Amino acid sequence: MTRYLAPMSEHRFVPRVDPRPDDRAWPVATRPRAAGIVLTGEWVELRPATPADAAELRIALQDGRIWAHIAGGPLPDDEAAREWIVDVLSRGWLPWIIRLHREVSGIEAGSVVGWSSFLDIAEADARLEIGNTAYDPQVWGSVVNPECKLLLLTYAFETLGMGRVQLKTDVRNQRSQEAIARLGATFEGELRRYQRRVDGTVRDTVMFSILADEWPEVRAGLRGRIASFNRVD
Repeated sequence: MTRYLAPMSEHRFVPRVDPRPDDRAWPVATRPRAAGIVLTGEWVELRPATPADAAELRIALQDGRIWAHIAGGPLPDDEAAREWIVDVLSRGWLPWIIRLHREVSGIEAGSVVGWSSFLDIAEADARLEIGNTAYDPQVWGSVVNPECKLLLLTYAFETLGMGRVQLKTDVRNQRSQEAIARLGATFEGELRRYQRRVDGTVRDTVMFSILADEWPEVRAGLRGRIASFNRVD
């Protein structure tokens, strides 16, 4: 019997080369603990979420646009919001409640405007992910996201000792992709058919990261963006 072999591609894969062949050993990072942590900036304050935050979080996240690319909502009542917080905590994530320190976009100081989470926390590998982020649309495009990321990244790199923080989003969520890129994160590629959406389709995921040696430049960029909001204010 004659066998037919498919021709080899003209574009053969070239194996990647270690970009850090002389890399030093990286210390094990510290796992974040919820007790007693408060991250305070000029505009926002972040503290670990508890089920007691359910009512304020539900009010902040009642707009249906928030849930286009996030599973879990909209939240019909306070009990559903409480169950959502409990579910996220049960995954070993650390969710943060975001409360305004100053008025933003007509929303008064003291109001909850969203939340974000540390997830995929791997202290042995000195990495974690920032994700499951949701804001009241009234603060989209405002100072809130850059300052929240400044606070979370500062805590991750400078207190916990992380070497990598990753951020990922649905390929359909172009607004989120642009927001992550504006942080100064590096685009790493797409993870094809990576995660199931609420509607049953399986999404491609766009992956970004920030490394510890990139952090000083990213930090400076975020501080500059926040300063520009201060000048406008």
